[in-house]
Amino acid sequence: MDKRINRRHRFPAILLLILGLAALSAAANWTAPAQQLAHKISTKTGPGAVAISFKNASSLNAGDMSDARRAIEQALRAAGIRFVPADQANALLRITMSENATGYVWIGEVHPATGDDAVVMVAVPRSDAGGASRVPTPVTIRKQLLWLQADQLLDAVVVDASGSDPHLLVLAPERINIFRKNAGRWEPEQELPVAHARPWPRDMRGRLMPRKDHPFDVFLPGVMCASSGKGPFTLTCRDSDDPWPLTVADQPPQYAAYGAQRNFFNGALRPGFGATRSTAAFYSAAGLPRANYTLWLFAGVDGALRMTDGVNERVIGPRGWGSDVAVVMNGCGGPQAVITAAGDANTADSVVALDSDVPEHEPAVVSQPLEFSGPVTALWSAPDGGSALAVSKNLKTGQYEAYTLTLVCAQ
Repeated sequence: MDKRINRRHRFPAILLLILGLAALSAAANWTAPAQQLAHKISTKTGPGAVAISFKNASSLNAGDMSDARRAIEQALRAAGIRFVPADQANALLRITMSENATGYVWIGEVHPATGDDAVVMVAVPRSDAGGASRVPTPVTIRKQLLWLQADQLLDAVVVDASGSDPHLLVLAPERINIFRKNAGRWEPEQELPVAHARPWPRDMRGRLMPRKDHPFDVFLPGVMCASSGKGPFTLTCRDSDDPWPLTVADQPPQYAAYGAQRNFFNGALRPGFGATRSTAAFYSAAGLPRANYTLWLFAGVDGALRMTDGVNERVIGPRGWGSDVAVVMNGCGGPQAVITAAGDANTADSVVALDSDVPEHEPAVVSQPLEFSGPVTALWSAPDGGSALAVSKNLKTGQYEAYTLTLVCAQ
C-alpha cells in the first residue's frame, strides 16, 4: 500500500505501459520509428521552439539509447522543431523509451504553453531492432495464510520453523503474542505487554527480528524491546532512537533511522554501503545481493523508487507502485523484489514481483498481480530471506491477515 494516506497518487494511464515483461539490448537502426514519432509530435506542436527531455524506462543500454535519441532529435529537426531551454519554449516535450511484452513503446508527452496536453506513441517491434533478447523468467507469487486477528497486526515471524519447537510471534501495538505449534495448529502460549511512555503515532509500524543470542528484538516508533533468553519469556522495553534493521540473514548488517512520530525512515543509513551513507526519506527498502556488492531499492516518500549500488543512484519515477518493497532471496534467477501497488486505506491492494536483473535496466514486472482483500498495511522481508510477510486488512471482515509470500518460477 502507498503509505501517503489520503494523498493517493493518480498516475496517467500511459505510465502503465512502462511495466514491461521482457528486456532487450541490441544495436538497431532507429530511423524509421524516429520519423514516425517526429511526425506525430509535429502535428501537435507545429514547427517552433521546444524544450525536450528523454527518459529511458526500457532495457536499452546506454549506447542504443544514445543512438535512438540522436535519431529522434534528427527527425524532429527535419520536421521544423528547434530545441531551446524551457523558459524559451512554446512547448515542453518529454520522450519516454518504454517497452511491453511484444516490443518497445516510444511515448511523446507534449505540454504546450497554451492549449491541451497531448500524448503520442510509436510501437517498435523487436524484430526491427535485431540482436538477441533476454527474456526474464515469469514468476508466480503464492500466499499462504499465517495468522489473522481482529486487532491491528504489525508483523509476524515463525521462530525455529524447521526445528523441534517452532513458535509464532505476532506483534500488535500493545503486545506480543507467542504461539506454540501443536498437532499442526498454533496454540497460545504467552502474551507479553509492550511498555511505552509516549502515545503511538497514528500510522503505526513495527518489526520483529529473531536474534542469535536471545529469541527476538522488537522495533517500534521510539521504542526498542528485547526478549529474555529462555521461556517463559519476559520483554524489556526502553525509549530508543536506535536504527531499525533492513537486512535479512547472511547479509552484511544495514540499519536505517526511523522517525518516531512518523511512518518512514529519514534516509540516514548505518553503516552505509560503498560511498552511500544516506538517501532520500523512504518507507521501505530491499537489498539484492550481487557478486561484489548489494543493489538497494528504496521506496521513497516522494513516490520514486531509487536504486543504488553504493556508487551510482538511479531514480525511477512513479509507476503505480506503492510504498512497500521487500526481497525474497530464493527468487527466479536470484534474489528478487516484490512491491505493492499504489493505493490508500480504503482500496484493495496487490503485490507484484520485479525482474531480478534490475542492475541492467529499470525493473520490469514479471508476475501477475497477487490480489488481497484490502490494503497491504505491511510488507517485510522474512528474517531468513526465504519469503516475505504481507499484512492486509480485509475490507469486508475488518480483520488483519498475515500471509507468507513465496515465489515460484513458471514452467
